[in-house]
Amino acid sequence: MKTKFLGLLLIVANFIFVKAQMDDKFYFPSKNLKAIEWVNQQEIQFTVESDTINAIILKPVKNAKATIFYFHGAGGNISNYGPILTPLLNDNFQVILVVFRGYGKSSGIPTHKNIATDGEKVFTKLSKMDGIKNTKKIIYGASIGTQIATHLAKNHETEISGLVLEGTIASFGDIAAVYAPEHKDYLESNFVSPYSAKEDIKSITKIPKLIIHSKEDKDVPYAQGIKVFGNAPEPKHFIEFQGEHLFALKYESEKILGQINKMIAP
Repeated sequence: MKTKFLGLLLIVANFIFVKAQMDDKFYFPSKNLKAIEWVNQQEIQFTVESDTINAIILKPVKNAKATIFYFHGAGGNISNYGPILTPLLNDNFQVILVVFRGYGKSSGIPTHKNIATDGEKVFTKLSKMDGIKNTKKIIYGASIGTQIATHLAKNHETEISGLVLEGTIASFGDIAAVYAPEHKDYLESNFVSPYSAKEDIKSITKIPKLIIHSKEDKDVPYAQGIKVFGNAPEPKHFIEFQGEHLFALKYESEKILGQINKMIAP
């Protein structure tokens, strides 16, 4: 579950990585799927190029009050994230788990660019589906998923009601610098980031933004969430919690649900 980004330690070996994205050092996919213990769910598959992209729709017992598009982190697969999303489902939110290439039942190899383009395609197609198209929509990013979530929200701001970022990474370069601190200044200014939360958030001016981070986060430093929050225009809200990376809904579900419900209020 935890995204330790251990592969990033390899970047200190050669500075040639600076002019490349080094995507393989950021993603740690697993094919070891566990059953998601939720009764009402629907699996969807998309063909993109020569790969298959998987998504799972978890539906609440009652009619969905809104739809949340959830973009997962760098480690494991969506079966690791399903259990921690129960508070959203119990509050009658419909949750769509978008599976990056190479994770779970999705084929291929994840890259910064293809998870962004795949997220775009899944969001666009599923937003037109019955049971989704007439609901309000929220984009929720977790850890490395905060990059695609913010980028997607910037491109679709008029179509969504809010953006939620948990365990926020400021940019691919910023998180690389955490794992190679001796090259911090060089990485933050030179690493190739095709998009970044800290820049994309500046353009999202109309919808409410919720940023969630723990000071105890050992995978993504708290300072990165603060940096993105500082760049975000109003309306915005920050929730600090005590606990491990990406488990905010376990510890602060009431506060988080309160803010998400405000996003969809009339």
